[in-house]
Amino acid sequence: MKKDTLLVSVIVVGLAAVVLLAHWMDHHRQDMNARFSEERLYVDGATAKRLTFAFNGIAADWYWMRSLQYVGRKIINYEDTHEGGFYLHDLTLLDLHLLPSLLRVTTTLDPQFMAPYEYGAVILPELNQDEAISLLNYGIAANPSSWRLYQHLGYIYWQRKDYSQASDVYAAGAKLPGAPAWMAAISARMKAEGGSRDAAREMYEHLYEASNDEAVKEMVTKQIMRLDSLDERDAIRRILDDYRAQSGRCASSWRDVAGALRTARLKIDSLSGAPLDPSSAPYRLIKNGCDLDLNENTRVPKR
Repeated sequence: MKKDTLLVSVIVVGLAAVVLLAHWMDHHRQDMNARFSEERLYVDGATAKRLTFAFNGIAADWYWMRSLQYVGRKIINYEDTHEGGFYLHDLTLLDLHLLPSLLRVTTTLDPQFMAPYEYGAVILPELNQDEAISLLNYGIAANPSSWRLYQHLGYIYWQRKDYSQASDVYAAGAKLPGAPAWMAAISARMKAEGGSRDAAREMYEHLYEASNDEAVKEMVTKQIMRLDSLDERDAIRRILDDYRAQSGRCASSWRDVAGALRTARLKIDSLSGAPLDPSSAPYRLIKNGCDLDLNENTRVPKR
């Protein structure tokens, strides 16, 4: 009976600590509308871990939700003050300097919580590559048998154009139990053609397959669209160059090169005859018809 009473007491105290921590942080925020101080995080991971006692998992979930809300609120605020939509590949447009600390606290509270590592691997390199690498190295130290963390760390080094290090990380992950065969194949490809579009496409496809996070999947999908668009633009530029070489002038409209566009099996807008990008927005002619660019309404990332 005494043991049961003690157990209930511990649970009550732990839950109370989580609630008090939440209220304490809310009370000390300078901007209640923003929900987060933009200067610093009021508690670090070690402090939060002590405050939440045996309820670190619950606190980690709380910080994880705060991390997502933080990014979401930034996006909403951006869209309220700028014309047009916001896409996740434009994270440099947001001031997300608090995000690394939020993810660090989350993973300190629960080092085996994989979602923040995955999210950080895809989101943080746009903001701070060193923070992203630090987060993943922390995750690997806490979860040495997780090949997925090696996949994410290799991706960060690949984004950094450090193809040799990316190859080494993938090779290390490939040796872990349960690692898929493509880990070793990616390692070899990084050394041979780390900067190629084919290597990038394969990288993104594996990230998509491995992820359960819809935000990550969306970002990866957009990057695959960008690669497809780059290939399409190369093909269209060749068509425009051939037309100029044969006619002695640049195309006055897309209809001048309609036959060549169809031969190249590009998607064509039935009304304007313009080739369509992977988001179904028409490409536009620039430089008096000598070149092309993305439409301003496209959903294809520019980088």
